[in-house]
Amino acid sequence: MNTKYSVIMNDIKQKIFEGTLKSGSKISSIRYLSEKYSCSKNTIIKAYNELEKQHLIYSIPKSGYYVVHDVNPLNNMEDSPKIDFLSAGPDNAAMPYKDFQHCINQAIGLYKGELFTYSHQQGLMALRKELTKHLQDRQVFTSPERMFILSGSQQAINLLTPMSFPNGKSNILIEQPTYFGAVEAVQLHNVKTFGIELSMEGIDLDRLEYMFRHNEIKFFYIIPRFHNPLGHSYSNEEKREIVELANKYDVYIVEDDIFGDLDINSKSDPMFTYDPRGKVIYIKSFSKIMLPGLRIGIAVLPELLINTFSRHKFSNDLFSTTISQGALEIYLKSGMFNSHLENIRDLYRTKMEIVKAACQHYLSPNYPFTAPETGFYMSIYLPRELPAKRLVNALQQENVFVDDAKRMYLPEFQKENLIRVCIAQVDKNQIYKGVETIAKYIHTLKNQQVEFY
Repeated sequence: MNTKYSVIMNDIKQKIFEGTLKSGSKISSIRYLSEKYSCSKNTIIKAYNELEKQHLIYSIPKSGYYVVHDVNPLNNMEDSPKIDFLSAGPDNAAMPYKDFQHCINQAIGLYKGELFTYSHQQGLMALRKELTKHLQDRQVFTSPERMFILSGSQQAINLLTPMSFPNGKSNILIEQPTYFGAVEAVQLHNVKTFGIELSMEGIDLDRLEYMFRHNEIKFFYIIPRFHNPLGHSYSNEEKREIVELANKYDVYIVEDDIFGDLDINSKSDPMFTYDPRGKVIYIKSFSKIMLPGLRIGIAVLPELLINTFSRHKFSNDLFSTTISQGALEIYLKSGMFNSHLENIRDLYRTKMEIVKAACQHYLSPNYPFTAPETGFYMSIYLPRELPAKRLVNALQQENVFVDDAKRMYLPEFQKENLIRVCIAQVDKNQIYKGVETIAKYIHTLKNQQVEFY
C-alpha cells in the first residue's frame, strides 16, 4: 500500500501500537492532518474510516476521533480491569469532596448548635428557602412551606406509597419497567399496583386514560427525564397531556425528576410546570448529581397532602440530617453547585455519546438499544431466547458488569431479556472494550447456547 491515505493509516497505527496514542486519547483533527500531510480532508477521512473498520479508532459526533481500548498485544496479557456498567452512583472522580468539605466547615461555624439539636420536621428553613430559588430556575415555582427535606427520593416514594390521598383512591400506576426502588416499595407495602408499558417512543396515552378512568389510581409514579432503566424522556407536549389527564380523572402524579439537572435542553420543563391544580408531587435527590452519602432529597407537595405526609414523615424519622442540610445551603448559595453541574453535564453527555457510538459499532441491528441524550442509563434488548441473567453471569467472568433489569418489572410484566447499562462510574476509556465484550457474548450465547453458570 503506497497511497497517501495508507501512509497516514500506518503512521497512526504505529503510534497506537507503540503507545504514543493511548487508549481513549483523541486523535488529531482532520484539518490538522490534512495540513501536516499536504493532502485533502477527504484523504484523511478515508484513512479514519479504514481505521474504524479495523476497530482501532471510533468517532463521536461533533467531537472527533478517539483510540479504541488498548490494542497492544503485550498490554492485553495483563489482567483486565473491571469495566463497571453496574454501579449507579456518580463518577467518583467528579464528586465535589473538597468544596463540600469547605461548606460543612462553614455550616458548623454559621449554624453551630442549630445543626446538632432537634430540627424542623420539614427541614432547615434556610435550605428550603435556598432550594425554592434553586427550583425556580428549573420552572418549579413553590414555597418553603410546601417543601420537605428527606433522606433521598427513595424515602419520598416509601412514604407516599401507603398514604391515603384526598381523591379517596387506593391503587398505584407505574411505568414498566421502572426504578426498582418503586417496585420494591409497592410490593413491601402490599399496595395494588398496575403497570403501563414504556418504550423510547413513550407510553400509549389512550391506554393511560383507560387506566386512570377504570382502576381507581391514587397516583401515577413517573420518571419523565432520563428514565431508569431505559433513558427515555417525554416531550413537553406529552408531559402536558399526562397532567391534563391526571386532572381530568382526579389522579395525582409523583414526578421523580432525579436526573432533571442533567438535561441539556434548556426548554425542557418538569411536569410540575403544567400543573395549575396541585396534582403533581415533585421529588428529586442530590445523590446522583453530587454525593450519595449526603442523603438529601426533596418533595414538593400539594397543600392538601402536607399534613398527612408530615405525619408519615414523623413516624419514619423525626427529621433529616441537619449537617448535610446546612452544608448544601451554603453550597447552593455560593454558586459551587452550578459550577459542578456544568462539569458533570459534559462528563455524562460525553460518556453517553461514547456508549451509543460503541453500541452502534458492535451490536447487531437485531439487538436494539435505547439511545438517550444523556443521563445515567440506557438499555439493550436481548434475543428472547437469551435470559439476561445468563449474559450477566458470563460477562462477570470477563470483569464486565451490567444489571439484569428483571427486578424493574412487576411480576405480570416480567421480561428476562433486558439489561441496563449505567455509564456513571465506568471509565470512558473502557467503554468500547466493554460494549465489544457484551456484543461478543450476546452473539456467542445466542448462537451456540453455551451455558455460563
